[in-house]
Amino acid sequence: MKVICTERSQVLGARLAKELQVPLADTTYSRFPDGEHYLCTSGLDDETVVVGSVVDNDSLVQLMLLNDACENSVIRLVLPYMAYARQDKQFKRGEPLSARVVAKALSCGVSDIFTVDIHDPGVLKHFAVPAQNLSLANEIGAYIKTLKLRHPLILAPDDGALSFAGQVASAGAWDFDHLEKTRLSGVEVHMAPKKVCAESRPVVIVDDIISTGGTIATAAGMLYRQGATDVYAACVHGVLANGAYARLMATGIRDVICSDTIERACSRISAAERIARAIRKC
Repeated sequence: MKVICTERSQVLGARLAKELQVPLADTTYSRFPDGEHYLCTSGLDDETVVVGSVVDNDSLVQLMLLNDACENSVIRLVLPYMAYARQDKQFKRGEPLSARVVAKALSCGVSDIFTVDIHDPGVLKHFAVPAQNLSLANEIGAYIKTLKLRHPLILAPDDGALSFAGQVASAGAWDFDHLEKTRLSGVEVHMAPKKVCAESRPVVIVDDIISTGGTIATAAGMLYRQGATDVYAACVHGVLANGAYARLMATGIRDVICSDTIERACSRISAAERIARAIRKC
């Protein structure tokens, strides 16, 4: 077995190879003058773990090329982050079901697929091969433990993320809740924990993805006004689009914590151990 990775997943790929105690294949990436991708990898094995987060269109094409380059090997695809996964519904005639398109394309030539906290597990049915979704909720909880916060409140941004917050909170038997929005007027919205008071305690807002960070930034300001001592933001996938990191820090958030499914300076948590455990079991 060898591990091979795309350019956008080099750190996670190297960590996974270390966890599995297998070699990391060397791959050369370049472009033709017209912008087309080129890659060449060497020393392939009978079984290859391909690691590649799809964060944009270029990384999608590169991952498909890498899968094809490994065609003579049994390919086990690790898809830490899958762009287009949130485009999982068709709202009007003529729209593509983009999650299905990407899932089918990435199924070509692979034996099985591992995703990490995919936005909607229902997307897994679109893969043409067995697919398993892994969660980093426990890993986020373990990291929060290292912060040594006193009686933290683990807070989901909405009720849809409450189950994820509960899994994170189980690491320390902490209180958890979700934010509830109350519209005060046509332009004013109030946000507060639905059941548990945030006063005089640290709060960690957790979600699978932080994209623009708008809701979390607004919530952080309101939580401070409600008496929270510190506010942290933690997620699996730090998309952090449109200046999201700076926006969050500007609101007074103590730290932004994410994993290496998307490699960022604030990637404090690695998915490598969780992925390695899943690969060994299959």
